[in-house]
Amino acid sequence: MLKLNKTLTLAVAATTLLVAAPAMAQEVKLGFLADVTGPIAGFAPGMVEAGNLAITNINEQGGVLDGQNLASVVADSACDGGTAGPAADRLVNAEQVVAIFGGYCSGSTIAGANGSAIPGNVVMVSPASTAPAVAELEDNDLVFRDVVPDSIQGVKAAELLLAQDITEVGLTYVNNDYGSGLAGAFEEAFTAGGGTVLANVAHEDGKADYRPEIGQMEAAGATTLVIYGYENAGGGTILNQAVEAGSFDLFVGGDGMAGDALVANRDASSLEGMILTQAAPAEGPAFDALVALTEAAGQDPNGTYVTNSYDAVFLLGLAIEKSGSADREGISAALREVANAPGETILPGEWSKAKELIAAGTDINYEGASGTVEFDDNGDVAGAINYYVIEGGEVVNKGLIE
Repeated sequence: MLKLNKTLTLAVAATTLLVAAPAMAQEVKLGFLADVTGPIAGFAPGMVEAGNLAITNINEQGGVLDGQNLASVVADSACDGGTAGPAADRLVNAEQVVAIFGGYCSGSTIAGANGSAIPGNVVMVSPASTAPAVAELEDNDLVFRDVVPDSIQGVKAAELLLAQDITEVGLTYVNNDYGSGLAGAFEEAFTAGGGTVLANVAHEDGKADYRPEIGQMEAAGATTLVIYGYENAGGGTILNQAVEAGSFDLFVGGDGMAGDALVANRDASSLEGMILTQAAPAEGPAFDALVALTEAAGQDPNGTYVTNSYDAVFLLGLAIEKSGSADREGISAALREVANAPGETILPGEWSKAKELIAAGTDINYEGASGTVEFDDNGDVAGAINYYVIEGGEVVNKGLIE
């Protein structure tokens, strides 16, 4: 994972490049509403790189429409609704982007959608906004996501713990759309299955001391602690201080706690047995195709949300091609047409093939590296959840939660 200072350098460099480079005669802009600073800054660089790789693959194979190049415009939403609103406004109204890849954090997506994208008739495809609240937006069919929502992850996590005879937990969650949505889905399923949440405590990011919150869960008698937060923000600090307290036998986390930094930045032996849940990684021809593309570009195909990010941008490119123009109108309908069956299969990187089929009037069906991308009425996708266990200092994939 990249450190924050490198993340900031990436964000500044990306913005500088866009400002300093001479304007292209024929260019179609895609907005990247990307949380390159803030609590998921460790994930964001790989996601931005994956999105730009999709753009590179498209441009190297003829570009969109009549040979126009796609270009990314990055706006930092910082995983914060107050920052995301102005960032999205710049993309929609100043940069005049055709569509938006992002946001990443759920709060960023919701703020960007309500503030600018929906009023501006701009399609958004998020690779990482998992909060159930995203599906509740009055979005005129403009907000999509190719990541499994927390309504599934929370339920599966509850089922996994109950299957392992863990029936009592303490629960803490970051007080935002992501944390409250995931915690709510987990608690509802856990209690419905016979479990008991002994203490349910919201936490705010940015504090140095979470011992009062930890103390509440200790006092309730919890020996298993479920943390739904961010590894390099409050969730990570709670984990560190809970380990120091020594009162918990087992830790559980969601996708916001996952990633290489979890064990790289800590004494992994103190986390032995910790359970993590995350959307299942893809496999098969589509994922293999992306592996070849990322390795050729010197990127890591297994980075957090890398597959979802590539798929989101490639799909937006296909939707522009299918719509037949760089106008915002029609992108939403075209996105469903290129993503959902039926149609001839298109894999990551197969731009020239897709372009020829679209020109010939043939239906296409993009098979994503992140899994089967079939958008439902809410703009969501179905999917499976894997669980991971820290064993011997490593995060070990245990496979699907059945």
